[in-house]
Amino acid sequence: MGKDVIIACDFSSAQATFDFLDKFTEEKPFVKIGMELFYAEGPSIVKEIKKRGHKIFLDLKLHDIPNTVKKSMAVLSKLDVDMTNLHAAGTVEMMKAALEGLTREDGTRPILIAVTQLTSTSEERMQKELLINASINDTIVKYANNAKEAGLDGVVCSPLEAGMVKESCGKEFMTVTPGVRFADGDVGDQVRVTTPEKAKEIGSDYIVVGRPITAADDPVAAYRRCVREFVG
Repeated sequence: MGKDVIIACDFSSAQATFDFLDKFTEEKPFVKIGMELFYAEGPSIVKEIKKRGHKIFLDLKLHDIPNTVKKSMAVLSKLDVDMTNLHAAGTVEMMKAALEGLTREDGTRPILIAVTQLTSTSEERMQKELLINASINDTIVKYANNAKEAGLDGVVCSPLEAGMVKESCGKEFMTVTPGVRFADGDVGDQVRVTTPEKAKEIGSDYIVVGRPITAADDPVAAYRRCVREFVG
């Protein structure tokens, strides 16, 4: 499994997204399409970006009753995305149903990963507001184990937890890590962050990078720096 940098294309319109992707004349970066863009433009944006030759991580974080998630995943699997996700908090049963819905008749399917805890959630908030009394690390490792039990490929977690997830679930279990900033950059609204270089050391398989690339003066140079620091 090769390491890769995924660019979070958190734009509000197709036009803004294509203006950004047009800057990449040599590379075809792996891109993440999140709720904002998908809700604004619908499935057509996925098809168009795919047509341009990009791999796509469709980041919709499904979380509902198992049957609804299963049916929704069956729809998403037709979009030919490379990776998609759901909330591990939806239970093992929901994750198994999602996997079933995502798997096509020929047995192929996108990579399916589960969100453990959002990178904006601190341990204090988790305990105080969500009434989860365990530590955030124990919670994340438990959710990762649930995802593994359900047959998923890996989890979304902050780079700070990637090492302990690998330790508990095995090195083949994938870690996709947002919350990555350059050492000399701004952390924004995320609490649990690290650098591309450090994420590589810890054992992240994919890093998801948004504003440090999309808001950079030279996004292509920022992307190449990220690849250089993370992939080597």
